[in-house]
Amino acid sequence: MGHAIKHFKTITRHRHEVIKNCARAGILWQGLRHDLSKYSPAEFVSGAKYYIGTKSPNECERAEIGYSKAWLHHKGRNKHHFEYWTDYNAVKRKVEPVEMPLNYVAEMFCDRVAASKIYNGKNYNDNCALDYFIRGKANRFIHPNTSDLLEKLLTMLSQKGEEETFRYLKGLVKEYKKERKGNK
Repeated sequence: MGHAIKHFKTITRHRHEVIKNCARAGILWQGLRHDLSKYSPAEFVSGAKYYIGTKSPNECERAEIGYSKAWLHHKGRNKHHFEYWTDYNAVKRKVEPVEMPLNYVAEMFCDRVAASKIYNGKNYNDNCALDYFIRGKANRFIHPNTSDLLEKLLTMLSQKGEEETFRYLKGLVKEYKKERKGNK
């Protein structure tokens, strides 16, 4: 089977897993829109070219050319990536991470759990997403509050499992939506 078909199947399986997770978290609409840019030529062509099935094609593209064109396109269009949430601070005169709204942190959590399941396959367990997060923590350019919340959710998943973690996350999202509605 060609790399394009395998890549299509992988991103679609991943997307379906995210949709399921987002439904459990109370953000189904976000789940339905999740990662649609991966099907655009700007991302799909690179994804198919660098597909190996055990890790993100973006990592392979980065290893070959020093950066990932697909990732640069993707992170600028998908608010569930903390890399999207940076902005220039005029007072400090530098780019800084911005705290992510809760609904996008929730989607990021759903995405990380799904990616761990897809890339780890039969070796997946509820520690996988936390382990991945911890491995990259020192080098991550992310707002501390966003990082802390994501780590809290991943730790909860690791210790208490999916059912309890998604129930907790759904409650957070419900409260967040209520607060946003009240502020309008």
